[in-house]
Amino acid sequence: MIMKRSKIKLFIVIVLIGILCSLFLHNRTKAGKNIKKIVHPSKESISLTVVTTGIVEPQNRLEVKPSISGRIEQMLIDEGDKVQQGQTLAWMSSTERAALIDAASSQGDEVLDYWEEVYKKTPIISPITGEVIVRVVEPGQTVTSAEPILVLSDRLIIKAQFDETDIGRVRKDQAALITLDAYPDVQIEGVVDHIAYESEIVNNVTIYEVDILPKHVPEILRSGMSVTVEIIERTSQDALTIPSEAVNYDGKSTYVLVQQSTGKIVQQDVVIGLSSNNKTEIVSGLSINDKVAVFQQPELAQRKTTGSNPFMPSRKNK
Repeated sequence: MIMKRSKIKLFIVIVLIGILCSLFLHNRTKAGKNIKKIVHPSKESISLTVVTTGIVEPQNRLEVKPSISGRIEQMLIDEGDKVQQGQTLAWMSSTERAALIDAASSQGDEVLDYWEEVYKKTPIISPITGEVIVRVVEPGQTVTSAEPILVLSDRLIIKAQFDETDIGRVRKDQAALITLDAYPDVQIEGVVDHIAYESEIVNNVTIYEVDILPKHVPEILRSGMSVTVEIIERTSQDALTIPSEAVNYDGKSTYVLVQQSTGKIVQQDVVIGLSSNNKTEIVSGLSINDKVAVFQQPELAQRKTTGSNPFMPSRKNK
């Protein structure tokens, strides 16, 4: 009887060992099938940015109006021309001079020359050094002193709008990247020049205007163009990064799954830093020689992200 009981116990132990081995191999095979890829951490620069949209506008937009009413006799500049302060932009005749010259022209060249010499044309002088961005008149056109004939700009800048939740991350002299909607492959470096002290209400949202100065103004830049602006808030140079999909969060800790030399997958707690473009900085917990497993369907939930309003500026990591 004792021998029979011993055999039964041995049989049960063997069955249990078999079941445990089977479960282990099954889970290991299942885990292996769920592995999407094995990645190595890499070293690269990663930045935290604040992103919004903006419009190209003149920093100082100056309308040039004639001091008298009369007729435009000659335009010396065109749109896009660079002008200097004190430069003559156009010549015009007052209403009286235009009438006198018209009458003299019917009396012969000698009379016309006399009155043109005695009654001089009036010059229109550039008040600033800048660029002509609008020209609305042609020679022979009659104008009044109340209407602008030219618009000058000293330089083009970017007027960007940030909501009140993001404006605290923007500071004067921060670096910025400007991308033109019309030329998405063109990126212009800029710098924050001015942050408005007074807010505006746009669509029931409190926003602040920020002036971005381009470090250089390409020929393709035009007033009124729409742009995307990235203000670089913080940069981590030579950061250790892995794909963001490899980072897991269980509500208590942040971890990655590391493949050991034996092939076994183990959980490794990490401290993360900046995240950008599907890359996450690992501050501690990993080395560059580690092998990190990325699973097809991680069993534990990823870190919850906060939704954003697609119509408002948003923080972005780069």
